[in-house]
Amino acid sequence: MRAVVQRVSQASVRVEGEVIGEIGKGFLILLGVAETDTEAAADRMADKICKLRIFQDENGKTNLSLADVGGEILVVSQFTLYADCHKGNRPSFVKAGDPKKANMLYEYFTAQCRTFAGKVECGSFGADMKVELVNDGPFTLMLEGDEKGICR
Repeated sequence: MRAVVQRVSQASVRVEGEVIGEIGKGFLILLGVAETDTEAAADRMADKICKLRIFQDENGKTNLSLADVGGEILVVSQFTLYADCHKGNRPSFVKAGDPKKANMLYEYFTAQCRTFAGKVECGSFGADMKVELVNDGPFTLMLEGDEKGICR
């Protein structure tokens, strides 16, 4: 499982011109699911992301978590995080999860995030989406779970 986590002051996702998910201060999470991922990997990824202390405290230090600031989450599926660009100029996506399994894990991950944040919105799996955000910082992290589900 791979995730790009962006600390945002606001973010939204549209499908066919209609806003289907919108948040204020919090995280925009672009989530990619691999064929080898499991619910245990999703549990660990959600736990790691939601407990990240990347919001500023009263001294300007990145010491506060999502819960500490009452942050919100927008999760958008992004199989292209598994693009392999080693050969040629056309990316290969063979390491991305089967759509049925990936959607199940995407929904499971989103549900796990709801245990950490009061408001969790999501995109539409497999849809052509338009994502807008105001990156706060900018502050962007990339996380990847290994075969044991350990995030780094």
